[in-house]
Amino acid sequence: QVQLVQSGGGLVQAGASLRLSCAASGRTFSSYAMGWFRQAPGKEREFVAAISWSGGTTYYADSVKGRFSTSRDNAKNTVYLQTNSLKPEDTAVYYCAAARSWGHPMSSRTRYDYWGQGTQVTVSS
Repeated sequence: QVQLVQSGGGLVQAGASLRLSCAASGRTFSSYAMGWFRQAPGKEREFVAAISWSGGTTYYADSVKGRFSTSRDNAKNTVYLQTNSLKPEDTAVYYCAAARSWGHPMSSRTRYDYWGQGTQVTVSS
């Protein structure tokens, strides 16, 4: 069992940056691949980024590539999503998620076994 607690959302202006954090309980965090998703009002939850258990492999949605980056610190049981050059269309509730294995497609919600509670990111124009 893995519990994920998120922090770091907020209200910012376009062009700003935010770092989202996702802290996991349990001693097996380092064995999980981690992902980030987001859900805007009236829209389906969409994939943002994923990172392998070691942090050596990352994968991004085209819409955030070059602006967002994900990293992890297994010693702190924490994964991060650094969001730069934010746009109003990035406004959404952001979720972290843990997957027992890395495989394709990591963009599928069904690959993930545990989810964080979500954190709101609002970008004003």
